[in-house]
Amino acid sequence: MTLWSGGRFEGGPAEALWSFTVDTSDRRLLDVDVAGSIAHASMLAEVGLLTTQEATAIGDALGEIAAEAESGRFSFLETDEDVHSAVERRLGELVGDVAGKLHTGRSRNDQIALDLRLYLRDAVDGRISQLLQFMSTLIDQAKNVGSTVVPSYTHVQQAQAVPLAHHLLSYAWMISRDVARFRDARERIDVSPLGAGASGGSSLALDPALTAEHLGMHGVFANSMDAVGSRDLAAEFVWCVTQAMVHLSRLSEELVLWCTTEFGWVTFADAFTTGSSAMPQKKNADIAELARGKTATVIGDLTTIMTLQKGLPMTYNRDLQEDKRAVFHADDTLSGALGALGGMVASAAFDPPPPDAWVTALDLAEVLVERGVPFRQAHHIVGGLVADLVAADRDLATVTGPELVEHDARFTVADVARLDPVESIAFRRTSGGGSMDSVREQIVVLEAFLGHI
Repeated sequence: MTLWSGGRFEGGPAEALWSFTVDTSDRRLLDVDVAGSIAHASMLAEVGLLTTQEATAIGDALGEIAAEAESGRFSFLETDEDVHSAVERRLGELVGDVAGKLHTGRSRNDQIALDLRLYLRDAVDGRISQLLQFMSTLIDQAKNVGSTVVPSYTHVQQAQAVPLAHHLLSYAWMISRDVARFRDARERIDVSPLGAGASGGSSLALDPALTAEHLGMHGVFANSMDAVGSRDLAAEFVWCVTQAMVHLSRLSEELVLWCTTEFGWVTFADAFTTGSSAMPQKKNADIAELARGKTATVIGDLTTIMTLQKGLPMTYNRDLQEDKRAVFHADDTLSGALGALGGMVASAAFDPPPPDAWVTALDLAEVLVERGVPFRQAHHIVGGLVADLVAADRDLATVTGPELVEHDARFTVADVARLDPVESIAFRRTSGGGSMDSVREQIVVLEAFLGHI
């Protein structure tokens, strides 16, 4: 069934046209399409474009279709051009010709724009819920590792000593911003385009605000052409998904490294790892590798959405049919990654080796800065000590208090305590820096964020 054949068209569509133009991916929108139709029918009745009897018949039948959709009993036919025509076809089977009145004051252009917004609104809520759960998992692991000290890295080389919890919480902060971005996007998504019609609205006495109210949407379109011809809301959603996936990909890269023999920081539960078909000893972090790999495909989805829009004249063009597959794929990928990677992180048992002794070199330079030595000079003094130690095949852990004083008289024997990575962390003062006090403060703020949401 199509919503355009007959009348102007004498024959049916060619097989080549049908097979090329029909995209069944929009069947996923069945539940929101029915919800939008119920709201539209209610509005038509309230403004007098449907009689009470007609509205009741259509409303009851749409309720039955909604129940069929929820239970999985709704049957699509190969002759259904899209989800809209499938719903109207089924409505006709239930109530007869009065089904044709449902499309009063409506076009597939504003109908699909509404369906997409309703889908995205639900998807945003779902991803926010998953992101918050992922944040909670990271916070729990930060608590579990306690005061464990690891090196931070710059240029993939050990830099400064930090609490492992501080490292884990860095990802919690990234995820918190992903949540905030989705929340901001939701405000723009939650606007009803229904009533915009094909492009220029309607001469009928429609009430778009009433339809929006029935759908629980906070606003209505301001420009009918923009309402049906724009997909920046889909692009914004996919961008939010993409940025979240990039954050998960960064974490995944580290999880892959951390569970190697070379790092030896973490082991994961067998249920969240895979083995090798050839090497019996292997235990692979495939979830993290796939999350990293799938990020590339979501970046492709974002490119698709952006490119679809770039050359379109106003208003609706059939090119926009291609937006849904990119939206659905991106959404499914993030949802799956959060579930699988969240389970993997929750199963993690951390037991990292201590950092290299060199991670306290900056702390030693800052001792001299506290005593009035310009930082560039302090850097040079400690750099000289490092060079001497390397030449002697030693590291900072072997230095004694007297040796420090001998190297520069502004050191004291007691300064040797600053060469211990644990002590290094204890001396940190920067708010938000790598100290245990900072970790505790961050956990309080992040948990408040979770509670506020």
